[in-house]
Amino acid sequence: MSEPNVGALRAPARSAFSTKTLVSLAMLTAIAYVVMYLSKALPSVYGILDFDFKDTIICIGGFVFGPVAAAAVSVAVAFIEMVTISTTGPWGFLMNALATCAFCCTASYIYKKRHTMKGAMAGLICGTVVLTIAMLLWNYLATPIYLKMPREAVADLLVPVFLPFNLVKGGMNMAAILLLYKPVVTALRKAGLVAPSQNTQARKFSAGFLLFSLVLLATFVFLGLVLAGVL
Repeated sequence: MSEPNVGALRAPARSAFSTKTLVSLAMLTAIAYVVMYLSKALPSVYGILDFDFKDTIICIGGFVFGPVAAAAVSVAVAFIEMVTISTTGPWGFLMNALATCAFCCTASYIYKKRHTMKGAMAGLICGTVVLTIAMLLWNYLATPIYLKMPREAVADLLVPVFLPFNLVKGGMNMAAILLLYKPVVTALRKAGLVAPSQNTQARKFSAGFLLFSLVLLATFVFLGLVLAGVL
């Protein structure tokens, strides 16, 4: 359907869309915070690294609204965490926001350019790689400052601890996104917060894909438990 060529109608339409987007992003921010809070019950790695699934919610928002929205929600959730339950202050906020942006913004940017299942997979894999590389660098630079650890001790942990942790964390969120993206977006569309899909040939959520996503999630959860020393 063609858009009405009437200037007076465009401003209200954009305003309404902006309001819906803000409401959706606020809702995703709240959900991501709750998910982060609940994830605190998961075992930590080396006593300083926490697995959580807030990146799943934020990345889904990025897939829907774009990488800028993912960055905004990432910073908002990290800030709320800093002023509520975090004990690491501004440095923890910085590391938290950087890690989430590295994963979510990379994945959503690639998905925006290639709006297909292959694009989503490529984005999530690249997001995991960027997350891992970025956090190796930033853990080396910042962790000695805010955790009061010798830099040499942190350097010794980069490969055996930080590298597998971020790979597994990215993989867990990747699998969770593959499982939850379609149901979450469908709910947002039914609520009128996201425009209906323009793709008339959208694929159904097949049982095979569901099984693949579940196996992938189970694999990374198992690896996470191994890293945390539970198994």
